Amino acid sequence: MAKKKSAKKTATKTAGPKPSAAQSATPMDAGLIEPGKRAPAIALRDREGTLHRLADFKGGWVVLYFYPKDDTSGCTAQACQFRDQRDEFSRLEATVIGISPDDEKSHERFARKHDLNFLLLADPEKKVLENYGVWQEKSMYGRKYMGVVRTTYLIDPAGQVAHRWDKVKVPDHAADVRAKLVELRGN
Repeated sequence: MAKKKSAKKTATKTAGPKPSAAQSATPMDAGLIEPGKRAPAIALRDREGTLHRLADFKGGWVVLYFYPKDDTSGCTAQACQFRDQRDEFSRLEATVIGISPDDEKSHERFARKHDLNFLLLADPEKKVLENYGVWQEKSMYGRKYMGVVRTTYLIDPAGQVAHRWDKVKVPDHAADVRAKLVELRGN
């Protein structure tokens, strides 16, 4: 009798559908855009409701950074780094754009509170987040949930991804991006 029970248990464990490629992919394989590939189109609104497209910035460099949430400690520190170095990015002919799933009103409060001087675009429907592969399954304290994996793309004047930073660590990130921009521009 015991043999039948264990055989049945084994069969139950191995039975069932195989996971799809999307289900079995590791989080960092979840559709991030590789350097050298064309950056996906963007059409999102800023804090004032103005629509911005990535194509509007063709001919210049774009620092496109994805962050989880307005006015949290890490996201604020990252935004303030870009704010403080905006003039240096401008001299390098680069536009800084932050994108999160927060709405326009949240971006307005966040930008006003921290005197942010660059574009914040709202993606509450998460379409751009998904197109750039940054909307992924995350885990905290054993709980799994979907969220933004902090990622930055450097997009060249032709609209191609020139460099990508995965799982960004906030300290000195803006300086790292600026250094890579200087390197790629040959300045």
